[in-house]
Amino acid sequence: MFKFILKRMMIMVPLMIVVCFMTFLLTYITDENPAVTILHAQGTPDVSPQLIEETNEKYGFNDPLLIQYMNWLLQALQLDFGTSYITGDPVAERIGPAFLNTLKLTVISSIMVMITSIILGIVSALTRGRFTDRAIRSVAFFLTGLPSYWIASILIIYVSVNLNLLPTSGMTGPESYILPVVVITIAYAGIYFRTIRRSIVEQLNEDYVLYLKACGVKSTTLMLHVLRNALQVAVSIFCMSIPMIMGGLVVIEYIFAWPGLGQLSLKAILEHDFPVIQAYVLIVAILFVVFNTLADIINALLNPRLREAS
Repeated sequence: MFKFILKRMMIMVPLMIVVCFMTFLLTYITDENPAVTILHAQGTPDVSPQLIEETNEKYGFNDPLLIQYMNWLLQALQLDFGTSYITGDPVAERIGPAFLNTLKLTVISSIMVMITSIILGIVSALTRGRFTDRAIRSVAFFLTGLPSYWIASILIIYVSVNLNLLPTSGMTGPESYILPVVVITIAYAGIYFRTIRRSIVEQLNEDYVLYLKACGVKSTTLMLHVLRNALQVAVSIFCMSIPMIMGGLVVIEYIFAWPGLGQLSLKAILEHDFPVIQAYVLIVAILFVVFNTLADIINALLNPRLREAS
């Protein structure tokens, strides 16, 4: 098992290097000189050649690209993502509180998505072909086809405005989490539960299930074996749902005025504040790599065949 974990960690290192380099190159995604982009973002009315040269010198754009990357990487490893082009504040000070707010919403939403997906997947698989199964899949298909911003708007209008039951926006207390979590659960649970359902149905068709039935094993014990094998896929889903939800919260956070990474990154994109954009992309990308590796390790712990195949 140690060799498997070591191998996965060694694979993760080059992925991290590539992710960091691609994130660094965000500064150069336009044909415009980065110094000119900075001056325009800061609202400088007259961009003179002298001012461009001073800006290039200030931010180190005159150095070779590899030197710029190494300097940026060393700072990023120390959680120093530079300063905002707009406010001049350290990016870490802006990213830190927003990251915690987004992380809270992401963790709560991921747990709700996972619980809902598992319950719906089990019920749908055990009633496959019947009315309950068809009803669950039809409703889930319909809801996942609806845009998240539309669902959020409808909930705000009816629940918050008309009924005045929950706050419309902001992070004012525990009740502020309810509407965003409901919207996220609707958006993702309908997708994930189908994977869990399919895994359970595949297990029910395995030979060992027929053998256990022939041996007279109790239905409860039989289902525990089936769920134990089938829900290994839930581990991967749960691990990957966290970075996926965190990376997809831009619209939800904007609608609910949630002070998180999504709203901060959207504002940075509109203002061409590249250090903030780089920090956001780097955090989300690294979370994808880390949680994907974590899912592989947990699955290997649950399933020895994966370790042997590796």
